[in-house]
Amino acid sequence: MTSFKPNAWVLPQPVLIIGTYNADGTPNAMNAAWGGHWDKTQIVISMGIHATTENLAISPDFTVSFATTDTVVASDFVGIVSAKNDPQKMAKTGWTAVPAEHVNAPVFIDFPMTLECRLVQKYEESESGYCLVADIVNILCDEQYLAADGKPDVEKMKIITFDPVHMGYIELGERVGNAFADGKKLK
Repeated sequence: MTSFKPNAWVLPQPVLIIGTYNADGTPNAMNAAWGGHWDKTQIVISMGIHATTENLAISPDFTVSFATTDTVVASDFVGIVSAKNDPQKMAKTGWTAVPAEHVNAPVFIDFPMTLECRLVQKYEESESGYCLVADIVNILCDEQYLAADGKPDVEKMKIITFDPVHMGYIELGERVGNAFADGKKLK
């Protein structure tokens, strides 16, 4: 085995698109990779200092969408361009924003699934950012991405993951097993 120095290589890393409203009411989005579940109904995201963190200081509401193969170019773009520097940032993505149902934040309907969230707590706040914990208030899923049982079908979504080792994006693949079931074969 080859050794490497410690790095942010926990895999897979979601490509999360965080949606907020700017102070003037216009939609904004950023790309965040360091996030996951805090518990069953809460998420945690490591945030730097961005227009999004300024927006969260005004309103605790935001949305989280999962980037896909179809949205990869614009998803990367919102991660490398700040609304502070490019007032046309959101127009360049081509995304369509509609108001969320349960929070004061935009839903970008170009994504198959979106979490409507509300900031609960900030951890380790410093001049370089903070980790946020947020309640998941509601989950929206485009009907074309539902399975026969009426729940979201992750395989249909073509969700991407961030590859921090080689700085790329990888589409998640097909189902290879059954959680809480396959392991029973070894009992």
